[in-house]
Amino acid sequence: MRPFGYRQAGSAQDAIDAVMADTEAVFLGGGTNLVDLMRLGVVSPGRVVDVSGLATTIDLLDAGTLRIGAGVRNSDLAADPRVRRHYPALSQALLAGASGQLRNMATVGGNLLQRTRCLYFQDVSKPCNKRQNGTGCPARTGIHRDLGVIGTSESCIATHPSDMAVALTALDAVALVDGPTGSRRLSLDQFYRLPGDDPTRDTTLAHGELITAVELPPPSALTAASGYRKARDRASYAFAVGSVAGAVTLVDGAVQDVRLAFGAVAPRPWRAHTAENALRGGQLTGEAVAAAIDAEFAAAEPLPDNAFKILLARNLGVAMLSDLAGLRDEAAGGTR
Repeated sequence: MRPFGYRQAGSAQDAIDAVMADTEAVFLGGGTNLVDLMRLGVVSPGRVVDVSGLATTIDLLDAGTLRIGAGVRNSDLAADPRVRRHYPALSQALLAGASGQLRNMATVGGNLLQRTRCLYFQDVSKPCNKRQNGTGCPARTGIHRDLGVIGTSESCIATHPSDMAVALTALDAVALVDGPTGSRRLSLDQFYRLPGDDPTRDTTLAHGELITAVELPPPSALTAASGYRKARDRASYAFAVGSVAGAVTLVDGAVQDVRLAFGAVAPRPWRAHTAENALRGGQLTGEAVAAAIDAEFAAAEPLPDNAFKILLARNLGVAMLSDLAGLRDEAAGGTR
């Protein structure tokens, strides 16, 4: 590992100033992903600025918004009674991710910024456009079973690995960001970027911009009727092969509102706006949900070994919304 400097920040502004003063400096939260990448030689920062002691509270604002500090540990967020009661999809997603020990270390801000687990990205002996643009994407003709089917490009088919971010996307969370030019509020669709022809950048953050908090909208019948479902190769401590966060409210059997976001299928948590629009106002049936998700994935470009993810996403989405609406028996019609 390359030698590096270390500084513990006393405030958000102190951290921003320290990173801005060094083009090779990075922020350090819990370190559960960054330190692994440093050991592998994937990243080699000249200095790490420790922000793990900052923004460690979960606060209920006057309007009912829940503000989650970027330094809050994943285990504390999952156990918070307000999250479990009013935003169950978030608590379930956090508990589905990693091990208890890692959740005790990992921070909210660090979870949002974790890098892909693509084998070629993590192996510095192999070319990878995400590490060094222009070197190629060997995953396209190599091992790509766990990689993306939608939102990808010729340059990169890596997926974002977070469970938490999928739930936050479905719940319309907003990331609060401070930086050298001021503060910004970003939906997660605005926060993450697709690879296009420059896969090296996962987010729209500039050097020196720091996530300070995440805000959840005031609790509602929709957020309370939410859930998270994950498919993985083994029962614990495994990244998703496919996942879904969903929420739905019905009036007289018709969909009043609905949220869907998929994980492990795209370079960012994939908010299914097309599927949501197709479902609103109609009757919620297994067939309707399946058709809506098929429309969402009509633009997918799977490769031979990951084409199954489209059917997996459909089945997960049908099962999730059917369970939330109490329609388990109807959901079984040919999709489970």
